[in-house]
Amino acid sequence: MKRVTSADGYYADASVWRDEQRKLRDILLTSPLSEEIKWGGPCYTYKGKNVVGIGGFKSYFGLWFHQGALLRGENKVLINAQEGKTRALRQWRMTSGKDIKPSTIKRYVIEAISLIDSGKEIKADRGSPVEVPAELQTALRRTKGATAAFQQLRLGLQREYAEYIASAKRDDTKQNRIDKVLPMIVTGVGLNDKYR
Repeated sequence: MKRVTSADGYYADASVWRDEQRKLRDILLTSPLSEEIKWGGPCYTYKGKNVVGIGGFKSYFGLWFHQGALLRGENKVLINAQEGKTRALRQWRMTSGKDIKPSTIKRYVIEAISLIDSGKEIKADRGSPVEVPAELQTALRRTKGATAAFQQLRLGLQREYAEYIASAKRDDTKQNRIDKVLPMIVTGVGLNDKYR
């Protein structure tokens, strides 16, 4: 995967939904938001706070409002893509250029900006302890230096690894994921570092 360093590069290299993502970009660029690249994709910020991101996937493209749970959502287009996991982030998934509603998008952006100006936000739950799945604990103990390396990772990175393993539904999937991440843990690399 090619590392994206600019928004222009992201949109030029988009392999799916290129025109639709560019239309979303054009709408967002009419607002007071600043365009940046975060997590491998375009993110639009206001006063240093993440407001909305754009992305395209195989079956849909859309917007991700970082404090979307606080938006009134009168149009009922925002969804929580990871119930029980995501507290603030909400997605607006689209499957056609006809789904792009400039006036509605602008209203959501204006509301999101007003939330930042008022200081309202849902903060990440960073203080809770990391629940490491038993399978990962066993693998860490069996691999030389892995337990110490895991404990040296920031809590957020530990949580990413733990959730990645715990979210696997089948035992063989858990084991495949453990085999994949153990070398990363030992070298001190975060699960999603390539996107940061």
